Amino acid sequence: MGRVLVTRRLPDGGLDPLAAHELVGPNADDAPFPPAELRAHAAEVDGIVCVLTDRIDGDLLKAGAAGRLRVVANVAVGYDNIDVVAAREHGIVVCNTPGVLDDTTADLAFALILAIDRRVADNVIALRQGEWNKKEFSKARGLFGRTLGLIGLGKIGLEMIPRARAFGMPVVAWSRSLTPERAAELGVELKTSPHEVAIASDIVSVHVALTPETKHFLSTDFFNAMREGAYFINTARGEVVDQQALAVAMRTRGIRAGLDVYAVEPTSSAGEFHDEIVKEEGLYGTHHIGASTEQAQEAIAAETFRIVKEFKETGKVPNVVNLARQTPATHRLVVRHRDRPGVLAGVLEAIKAEQINVQEMENIVFEGAAAAVARINLDNPPTRETLNKLQASNADIIELDLLELK
Repeated sequence: MGRVLVTRRLPDGGLDPLAAHELVGPNADDAPFPPAELRAHAAEVDGIVCVLTDRIDGDLLKAGAAGRLRVVANVAVGYDNIDVVAAREHGIVVCNTPGVLDDTTADLAFALILAIDRRVADNVIALRQGEWNKKEFSKARGLFGRTLGLIGLGKIGLEMIPRARAFGMPVVAWSRSLTPERAAELGVELKTSPHEVAIASDIVSVHVALTPETKHFLSTDFFNAMREGAYFINTARGEVVDQQALAVAMRTRGIRAGLDVYAVEPTSSAGEFHDEIVKEEGLYGTHHIGASTEQAQEAIAAETFRIVKEFKETGKVPNVVNLARQTPATHRLVVRHRDRPGVLAGVLEAIKAEQINVQEMENIVFEGAAAAVARINLDNPPTRETLNKLQASNADIIELDLLELK
């Protein structure tokens, strides 16, 4: 990789390992790039390192594809700020930085739980106003024995389990991928839907990614199913929640909410914020700071450098999010061959002649480089006649085997 655009400031020294690359940005005051300027840079760089508040849309990716842009690395677990479909169409790899924010975000989720239960912010405000009101603030419920419900069991959700266990809290959970066997292994009670989690929990914590399917995933029916006076924690994405429905539940059912994320957030690190939900009694909020610890930021810088370095040295990108999980391939052609020039070129030409598309391909070379095995996944099977001609026309093809993919 040659030029790298880094849209925001990494921790002190975070860019040092990238010194061998030609860097663009961040802006001197760490302000967001204007869209037109960001789009202009995209056409001039090989890679972009961006954050959630940078909008990497289809127009930007089209401009980048017309230049030399090959990879976009999001400094976050989520990547809903990137038009992944457009990136896929232009052959641009999108990756994220998972794993490095798990502990810090889980810590904040529990901090919000404790802050709500012990009304920490209200205590502080009263003291600063010269008030002493032990009678009022001695009404906490306590966490021991309370049930924590988890919506989503990705890496951050999983980190909530040992923290809950340390506080003596049983855990119920729902996730699309959670099986009874995995739930038993984790020591949690499996629920078949978010609705069931809401019914069973004293505290609900959300840990799902934002996708078209999860936008407003938790709405009126969910909040109506929650217990009166229960706590609701969201450190995932604001848009996962129907925020108006949450506000109504806070007013009518005594739900207390701890939010680190909101439906609409400022794009800059400082500025005015007028979301109506922050005015609700029982709302404890933070400023989307789940990843904002020195440890996490240093880890993000290191992971970002690893991604750029590995792509430059190997052409592979870690943590890719827009590669196909399943291709249209129906058959696999296995070619055992002597490791000679032109063998696979001839095979591919024959496949092309039948208007068959290659979906995936790998070539494994044996020790000593005398022979190799190529596995070529195809969207249609070549005819037996074609395979026989290939075998007969090239003495370096040892064996051809056509397998149907189930």
